[in-house]
Amino acid sequence: MSEYIPIQCALHDSYELACMRNLIDSVIWRDDDGHIHRQKLRFLTISIKNSEEFLVAADQDANQFRIRLDHIESTPPGY
Repeated sequence: MSEYIPIQCALHDSYELACMRNLIDSVIWRDDDGHIHRQKLRFLTISIKNSEEFLVAADQDANQFRIRLDHIESTPPGY
């Protein structure tokens, strides 16, 4: 896994706001192998592990995804 690169504060705030509102939006991200994913997800929360920040989100079948913030290629709703 690559070294975590902190995202801009305004972008982080937008993710937090989307989580507080439980918004649903299309998210595009790279996984650890470099594969690109695109999925409509409900924003749930932001989590931190080992000084890395993650978006926790769920699809329509309630499958949860933990996506490192610096791997997300799309912007959150309202950004």
